[in-house]
Amino acid sequence: MRVTRTLRATAGAALTGALLLAAGGTASADQVRKGQWPLEAFGAQQLWKEATGKGVTVAVLDSGFRTTHQDLKGQFLPGPDFGKATMAENAKHLKPNEDIRDHGTAMAGIIAGHGHGPGGSEGIKGLAPDAKILPVPEYKNSGQATRWAVEHGADVINMSYGENMRSGDTCESIQYALEKGVVVVAGAGNDGWSHRSYPVGCPGVIGVGSVDQYGKSADANNFNSDMDLLAPGERIPVAMGKSDSAYNTEANGSSAASAYVSAAAALLKQKFPKLTPGQIANRLVKTAGLAQTEKDKHLKLPDVHYGYGFIQPGPALRRDIPAGPAAGPLPMPKKGAAAAADKGFDPNPPMGGKEKVMLFGGIAVGVLIVVGIVIGVVVSARRRKNAGGQSWG
Repeated sequence: MRVTRTLRATAGAALTGALLLAAGGTASADQVRKGQWPLEAFGAQQLWKEATGKGVTVAVLDSGFRTTHQDLKGQFLPGPDFGKATMAENAKHLKPNEDIRDHGTAMAGIIAGHGHGPGGSEGIKGLAPDAKILPVPEYKNSGQATRWAVEHGADVINMSYGENMRSGDTCESIQYALEKGVVVVAGAGNDGWSHRSYPVGCPGVIGVGSVDQYGKSADANNFNSDMDLLAPGERIPVAMGKSDSAYNTEANGSSAASAYVSAAAALLKQKFPKLTPGQIANRLVKTAGLAQTEKDKHLKLPDVHYGYGFIQPGPALRRDIPAGPAAGPLPMPKKGAAAAADKGFDPNPPMGGKEKVMLFGGIAVGVLIVVGIVIGVVVSARRRKNAGGQSWG
């Protein structure tokens, strides 16, 4: 059963230092709209009677943005100028023929694209089409970017990227955002391993993985306790390419999924402006769904592959759900305490199978070398003794 049907039945209505999205293929604008299966899955036309993201600002921390794309004109607020060094650093990580603006434009379109043509019926339509995008160039200093976004009116921050190391004050700046009432969403990553990455590893972040049309968690998703929710992230049409009318039709990964969760948070922020980030997360968690095949497995939630399940914005907007504690259901940083005392690699990261093989294999080799040295020393000593006990000093 496709997740489009699953979502509607349940609703009772019709992401090492790399950005986390891969894409390919092009299509005309009307084909692009037809390919936006998440909008059908979420029953977007009905959702937009409840909320459209109006009055909500979503900061997208990313490599760059094509602010003149036909599906995004007028959606961008003024962004910061972090100088040429930031943009040059971002550009280092591009693949051949990639535009520095591709990834950020794609994320912005998923969140707040308005389409074009008659009634905006063609091109990319975002899940929160009336939200505004605060474009924040980011690569090496996510702490600076996060704080700037908070201080310039962000209600939601989307981080569709990941890195193995904490950079700067990444977690502390996220704690600052949460204390200011800002929802923070980040991609779980697409390496298919259990190693922790950042910023998704920081307390209070809503960690997101990718799910396909059938409700299956993507094999490429990183899996660990940072996985909170799933969202559409397979075969997603996006606004990106070498012109203001360019598209790719098959973006895959937790980047796109994170953007959908950020858009859902924007809808909730519009309807429930007084809820804390934890209480927004609570509505998403309490209404998350699973495909029947996963329900039959009786997973213990949150599951490292599925979190609490895939988001269902309709029920999250409509159901009568008590606000609950301010912190919500996700681990939150302790108020007033440093969110991350140590900088750099996690000293005790959870390991996947490949990592364990490499670690224990290395230990085994080391042990064999030491044993070999000891045996060599003993044999040599015995030989010297048998030869007359001559000392070689």
